[in-house]
Amino acid sequence: MAAAAELRVFLEVRRRLQSALLIVGEPKEGGMPMDVSVTASSFQARTPAGCTEIRLPAEVRLVPPSSRGLQYVAGDGLHLRLQARAQCSTKLIPLFNQSSQAQDCCTFYCQSCGEVIIRDRKLRRVLPLPSENWGALVGEWCCHPDPFADKPLHPQENDCFIGDSFFLLNIKSDMWQPHPALVETHCLSSEDHFKLKPKANTKVICKRCKVMLGETMSSETVKFYMTEMIIQPSERNFPIIPRSQFVQSIIAQCLMELSSARSTFRFRIQGHDSKAYILLWLLNSDSLVIESLGSPKSFKKFPLLEDIWKADFSSAWNAIKVLYQPCIKSRNEKLASSWESDISVHSLTLPSATCLELLLILSRNNAMLPPSLRYMNSFQVRRGAIVRQTPSCAPTGIYPATL
Repeated sequence: MAAAAELRVFLEVRRRLQSALLIVGEPKEGGMPMDVSVTASSFQARTPAGCTEIRLPAEVRLVPPSSRGLQYVAGDGLHLRLQARAQCSTKLIPLFNQSSQAQDCCTFYCQSCGEVIIRDRKLRRVLPLPSENWGALVGEWCCHPDPFADKPLHPQENDCFIGDSFFLLNIKSDMWQPHPALVETHCLSSEDHFKLKPKANTKVICKRCKVMLGETMSSETVKFYMTEMIIQPSERNFPIIPRSQFVQSIIAQCLMELSSARSTFRFRIQGHDSKAYILLWLLNSDSLVIESLGSPKSFKKFPLLEDIWKADFSSAWNAIKVLYQPCIKSRNEKLASSWESDISVHSLTLPSATCLELLLILSRNNAMLPPSLRYMNSFQVRRGAIVRQTPSCAPTGIYPATL
């Protein structure tokens, strides 16, 4: 992509609708003549200051004769809609590949600093947990007392149970144990000394970077959050993934899997303290976003995504589109309360620090959108970073909006 001119180009392709929205921003100089050319495989805009060109991935082709709805939007530039042919696969890749993970020895790392948490664990069974309301369903359908009331679902040795945003491991056979320095404690009394206090002192902390990795559920079971851990086959090298990219990838994947499996599209992102941080409304997951931000100097305006676009700022990103509302500092309390009591809203629990990270990511990603796409009614539209990586396409990202 040639980037001699400071010209902003934004292209969103909807795979299911086979349509595309092209937005060509105004040159910084303003009032300059512009020659726009659209072909099946590329877009080009020429001004006296230079040329901006975007070449489309091989899986995406535009249909120039279908161009319609050309209009000028103040603050945005030219808007153009046209048909597109996108063959990129949107097949979900599970966060845990149950067949392969159950055959290899895996090592568990802290995602933030790379510290080894559990080394060479052989997973014989990788099983999904039922929904969080499974106990209530048993009570509704059984005419006798709940047989599972006193038998919580805890993994046995070499088991891994997968939840919505976490996984449970049995640590009985591991050399690693929650070291006293890694588990928060609370002084109950002078006689009891330090003892674990439920939901206040069960955090498992990385001993190197002090990030919260999960919580102890019992003396033998630890719950690790997917946003904090990397699981890789032992004795294999793996690339270091920037933190913002990793968080967005995991969150977007969770939203896609939950919406597909449970037909739910509204999510309440809460911390491990059950406090609501973000309300999310998933709109679609079939967008492909291609952007030109001018010269690499413009990355300084968007530092959060700099690590992603440094290598190739002409990449195409698979994206999900969401609406969101922040709930920090007593904002949107009534809306958060109504969503909490709504059975169609699914709660997703993460470490509180990660919830704040996600909120910051959404806020900064919003600035990446053309102004006209940042709001939808009372929601702000925001675009997140990477969701996942697929073999045939570029990484996937979140394309968010505010409630």
